[in-house]
Amino acid sequence: MTPPTPRRSLGDFGGVYFANAVVAFLFAASGPVAIILAVGTRGGLTPSDLSSWIFGAFFVNGLISIAFCWIYRQPLVFFWTIPGAVLLGPALGHLSWPEAIGAFIATGILMLALGLSGWVRRAMEAIPMPIVMGMVAGVFLRFGLDLVYAIRDDVWIAAPMAAAFIAFGAFPRIARVSPPLIGALAVGVVVIWALGRFAPGPGTVALVHPNLYWPVFSWRAMVELVVPLAITVLVVQNGQGITVLRSAGHAPPVNAIAVACGAGTIVTAFVGAVPTCLTGPVNAILSSSGEKHRRYTGGILVGLLALAFGLFAPFFTRLMLGTPKAFIAALAGLAMLRVLQTAFTVSFRDRFALGALVTFLVTVADIPIFNIGAPFWGLVFGYCASRALERGDFPA
Repeated sequence: MTPPTPRRSLGDFGGVYFANAVVAFLFAASGPVAIILAVGTRGGLTPSDLSSWIFGAFFVNGLISIAFCWIYRQPLVFFWTIPGAVLLGPALGHLSWPEAIGAFIATGILMLALGLSGWVRRAMEAIPMPIVMGMVAGVFLRFGLDLVYAIRDDVWIAAPMAAAFIAFGAFPRIARVSPPLIGALAVGVVVIWALGRFAPGPGTVALVHPNLYWPVFSWRAMVELVVPLAITVLVVQNGQGITVLRSAGHAPPVNAIAVACGAGTIVTAFVGAVPTCLTGPVNAILSSSGEKHRRYTGGILVGLLALAFGLFAPFFTRLMLGTPKAFIAALAGLAMLRVLQTAFTVSFRDRFALGALVTFLVTVADIPIFNIGAPFWGLVFGYCASRALERGDFPA
């Protein structure tokens, strides 16, 4: 497919694609960023580490998004794996940050090899989806609980945000224009301002100076993180994004997407960002309306907005960290609600339900074995349980 000329791209652009792009970007820059901050601060990362992470997640992936949208004329926006970021949280309790970065790079190499070899589909089918989603449900459960705790501990901030999320979601017409998460974000900002609870640290608007990290390749980090991270990208995130795009009439290039995720992961790892993935929700918003052959322009605009957000990552990080903890916890929890719901639905709906339950319980227990975190063992024990007790669910 021949990429369009700049004049053609401008001609394809329009109001509906502008609106979709703005809404999609606001979604990516609200709840998902709150998840980064929640995971990072709990894992002991500094504001400088968090700014560098956000720079890699937005700026580098923004460049990939612009290139793919332009070349393939489809809304192919790349950001970072949210399940992977959540998965990282418990690992930072016993792994150093350089060890985690070494695991990111190894994950990128693995995905790059799978994409170049054309074995992506086989890799995506290696572990049954219910077992994978059992792990996802286990690692995401903490964010749902944190939402409840935020309402308990700081009701005047978290409760209005939850109420706004429900109110916006109750009316589909309003939700199409302004997703519930953005409504909750807006209400939370107003409440914080009215209560005088906003306290950003000193600083001015300045360009980012990303950190460059020297990776450490340790066996315990490789075993614990590489396979689960690759699964969250190739199976959970890319699988969702590819399904969304196909249902909207597009034909996403599966192997090329895996190659981009692998290469992007290797680059972003050196500035401290979790692996790159094809985003599901953002591409769903971009594909929700307008003419199919013109939707790529909205993806290009999202990429451009991501470049700007990444360049000014320290400023946005300082603003978010200046809000009460309940605001971050509520925003992250609300962002995870639908994903958590989907994870439970897929895990326990039909086949491999026992294996998914074992995976979920082992993951939630969060007991490392040989200094390797519970999510990895959840996958191992869940798969073994299904192999032993649910043999009929496997294809002959």
